[in-house]
Amino acid sequence: MEPITVAVPLAKKMMDVMVTEKRLPSGDEVREFLKELGLEELYTGKGLALFRSRDVVVLLFPRESLVVDVIPASGEVSDALEVIAYHDRKLNSLILEILPANDLEYEGNIGLEPVIVNLETEELESNPVLGDFEEEKDGVYLVIDSETFERWKDAGNLDTCPLCGGELAWRGKKALCLDCGYGVKVKD
Repeated sequence: MEPITVAVPLAKKMMDVMVTEKRLPSGDEVREFLKELGLEELYTGKGLALFRSRDVVVLLFPRESLVVDVIPASGEVSDALEVIAYHDRKLNSLILEILPANDLEYEGNIGLEPVIVNLETEELESNPVLGDFEEEKDGVYLVIDSETFERWKDAGNLDTCPLCGGELAWRGKKALCLDCGYGVKVKD
């Protein structure tokens, strides 16, 4: 388990709440999502929740906005990711971003675009590429649904890896990133 394999599925679960219920998920909901992803809750209290697996440590700060820091258990902070969800009052939208701790390595949002849910139109106004991970014989794949694939295709970014911004090589409904080594797979 790496930070990316926790942050992206977590963001997908959070996005589902934001899109269907037009609100940010609660701190308790995010705690449950983290448990569903196989993390053990070690501490809750004083505005903080701490989770751990063998490979990652996760800090959850549920306040008016939600901040989730996913850090490798090795302590390599440069590989850490931050999942941030908040209500942007100026845009009247709910925003969710996955940001790398090391901005020098990858400038941008993991998932290609942040999640933006306009509260006036109640529509998803961005094209995030989020899903769950599966390990196969030939590698680890980000598994996305056909609806996500169609939004991604319509945005014209199919050649860009949603995890690192590198170049994707497609073979049918599977793609492999030539930079990070992760794959993307479309499930029916």
